[in-house]
Amino acid sequence: MNLTALFGLLGGLLVLAFLANKLFAWTRVPDVVVLIATGIVLGPVLHVARAEQFQTVTHAFGTLALLLILFEGGLDLDIKKTLIHFPGGLVFGVLSFGMALGSVAAVFHYTQRSSWLDAALVGAVLGCTSSSIVLPILQQLQGRDPIKVILLLESTLGDVFAVLTVGALLDFRAGSGAGGTVLARGVAVQILLAIALAVALGFAWARMLSLLSERRFWPVLTLAVVLLLYAGTEALHASGLLAVLSFGLALANLPSRGHDALEQQWSFISRPDPKEQILSFHSELSFLIRTFFFVLIGVVVQLSGLRALKYVAAGVIAAIYLSRWLAVQTSRWSWRDVSPAERELLLLIHPRGLVTVVLALQVVEAAGTGFQFLPTLAFAVIVFTNLLVIVGSIRARKKLGAAPQPPAAAETPPPTASTAQA
Repeated sequence: MNLTALFGLLGGLLVLAFLANKLFAWTRVPDVVVLIATGIVLGPVLHVARAEQFQTVTHAFGTLALLLILFEGGLDLDIKKTLIHFPGGLVFGVLSFGMALGSVAAVFHYTQRSSWLDAALVGAVLGCTSSSIVLPILQQLQGRDPIKVILLLESTLGDVFAVLTVGALLDFRAGSGAGGTVLARGVAVQILLAIALAVALGFAWARMLSLLSERRFWPVLTLAVVLLLYAGTEALHASGLLAVLSFGLALANLPSRGHDALEQQWSFISRPDPKEQILSFHSELSFLIRTFFFVLIGVVVQLSGLRALKYVAAGVIAAIYLSRWLAVQTSRWSWRDVSPAERELLLLIHPRGLVTVVLALQVVEAAGTGFQFLPTLAFAVIVFTNLLVIVGSIRARKKLGAAPQPPAAAETPPPTASTAQA
């Protein structure tokens, strides 16, 4: 492919991604399905792009997309709404990931005669809902704040749980792991250290926004801080993904004193909020990166391996759906103001996506040829769970779209002519 054709192809892919994202409200097809299908056409079908050209960069590209999406998710969270629904989201996230891991591991262990450790690795890779797909879907679905916050918390925490679990299992498999108690203590330290670093950096960076926002290209400097935070946190053997998410959450909700004071003093001057500028910049950048990443997934997938995995894939998909139903039923006590129709949406919206592929590639790189099947199996799970998103979004349109929203407060009706005369 020559350079002119390559640029034309990249431009066409961005137009396709934009249209797929905007037409979701009408088609109910997640843009990730369109992008992966496009990659399959370009790769395995037409051979316009060859898998071997992109396999070396797919992992790094996916990790970058995941960082941007988690940072955007943190920036988009309201701390007050998050704290109200955090217990329900945490309970649901833990049960959903834990049950999916266990059920997938059991299916893989008994069907493939593998060790429980290897089966747990497969379960950890396939067990988490993808925030990279849930976040754009929630921005377009009609629904109330409780259901959106619970789904966003569950998918975001699932990403973090999956990364920590896969890392710990790989260390244990390599012989550097410790016992269960020591392992749990190490994970807790990783979580606390990541949150502490992110909050401290978020507090400092929020104070600097009033000075930096007058400079050109300052959002790029914020991107540099995100990347440095991830690299530094990972170097300290803590969770870089959790640190990036917490940094975005802290940056969005901590006051930027200089900007607020200036707005109060010069209220007649309209100045853009630096935090809104950061969110706009990173959301557009993450859209760009995730577009090319999901097309790459379609290009590099080995469709020929799906036939050999059809029975395993069917068992894994059934286990994921059953575990989701169990998680919804066992965690419903912790939710506030969630209707039966919204519980159905929670049951159907559990797409696998970017983090699943990234972790599958990580396991293949770290564990060797014994897991070469995992990216293909992950692809099958991604396709099925995103098809369920189509069903869930159609059901939500019928049941939630027409449902009246509960009033925020009782309002006094205006006086009519008869009441005025009385």
